Amino acid sequence: MNILLLNPNTTSAVTDLLHAAGAQVASPGTELVAMTARRGVPYIATRAEAQIGGAIALEMLAEASTGIDAAIIAAFGDPGLFGARELFDIPVVGLAEAAMLTACMVGRRFSIVTFARALAPWYQECVAMHGLGARCAGIRTLDDGFRSIADVQAEKEDMLVTLANRAIEQDGADVVILSGAPLAGLAAKVSHRIPVPVIDPIAAAVRQAETLVVLKPRKPVAGTFRRPDAKATIGLAEPLAAVIEHRQRHDAHGGSS
Repeated sequence: MNILLLNPNTTSAVTDLLHAAGAQVASPGTELVAMTARRGVPYIATRAEAQIGGAIALEMLAEASTGIDAAIIAAFGDPGLFGARELFDIPVVGLAEAAMLTACMVGRRFSIVTFARALAPWYQECVAMHGLGARCAGIRTLDDGFRSIADVQAEKEDMLVTLANRAIEQDGADVVILSGAPLAGLAAKVSHRIPVPVIDPIAAAVRQAETLVVLKPRKPVAGTFRRPDAKATIGLAEPLAAVIEHRQRHDAHGGSS
């Protein structure tokens, strides 16, 4: 099983964190194929950046989807997720949706805990997008800045644990999600310090992607996620243009997809 681990920001060190944490839970025989955006922003934190990241995620999926059984859009606000499900035949999983749905299976209400205040409005809209507002006890963020996006989990570990425990005590959270791609792997390190289940979004996403590959859900031919009709394009990256226009494209080895 080959699962594309698609990081739509430009920080390869964050991709490395995601890959390492995902590999810890992947089943034997599952290969995580990591890919980092070649353009965009170092980390996605705002609505505008999410729009940019979503378009880049679609380009990356079109470029790399041949030979892939499923894909993970590895940014917590799930940029481009619904568009990807329209365009591509393989299962596509988002970090936020996978984490929240997993949290709903182990508790009644979850809290999202993250490292930057700027993320809160986008994350709140992501919760609403997935129809999970009634299950979300709240979103808690740290207020201070950080030195490096690649090292933020080590720098802020103790503060994030304190924030998670505050969400349990004050918000009534049954489950905590440590959110944001740069926090990949942190849940396993700190779960003994938090008295409710702690969800790592990349771990949830890898296991959800594996499940969907095994279940083999058909591509919808009706409903809101059926593949859109072919449409002419101008100026798009060639792999994505080929997907939208419903034409075969040739990969680097001379094959077609």
